[in-house]
Amino acid sequence: MRLNEDAVLQGRVAALVPYTAPHVLRYHQWMKSEELQKLTASEPLTLEQEYQMQRSWREDADKCTFIVLDKLKWVSGLCTEEDCMVGDVNLFLTDPEDPTMAEIEVMIAEPSYRGKGFGKEVTMMMMYYGVTKLGITKFQAKINLENTISIGMFRNFHFEEVSISNVFQEVTLSLTVDDYRKKWLLEQMNQVEEERYRQTKQQLEGATEGNRLVL
Repeated sequence: MRLNEDAVLQGRVAALVPYTAPHVLRYHQWMKSEELQKLTASEPLTLEQEYQMQRSWREDADKCTFIVLDKLKWVSGLCTEEDCMVGDVNLFLTDPEDPTMAEIEVMIAEPSYRGKGFGKEVTMMMMYYGVTKLGITKFQAKINLENTISIGMFRNFHFEEVSISNVFQEVTLSLTVDDYRKKWLLEQMNQVEEERYRQTKQQLEGATEGNRLVL
């Protein structure tokens, strides 16, 4: 989606940045994991197919994706952006007749970052972006039945079960964002800072170069 190609959202522990070509190699390594393939209902792709997928995410108007970074590592300037990658978060506008509905998908790919609040914050940040920038009022989440942690997280956000597919071994959960929930979401996310990605990246890279000169 072109809308978010120059957007970065910074929360408490996570930063969301656009999915760009330099991220693909790390992402491709993640998706070789059979565990992640199963949890995300994904098929393994070649590296070239992964680059094609990244380009489609950037171009297609019905898909919005961000790469999840460890914010503290990223803003420190002590490592490359690719080394700060934690996972990704996506919105799929699945119903052409209802542009207010989106399927949300969150993946914390790095095992060491699970159970540390990243999934919760990233989910809320993406819902915040969907509500404020895309006009989303209804969210769906389709989760593998074995992924009890993710199911529990979405239930804590008051997503309700819509259906269970024994064929695909997944549960579909849904949430309608009424005025009360929108107010709550905005209050929870009032610390989120939205900036221009390219400008922020240049500033961080400049600071890194300065640190190298000092050293």
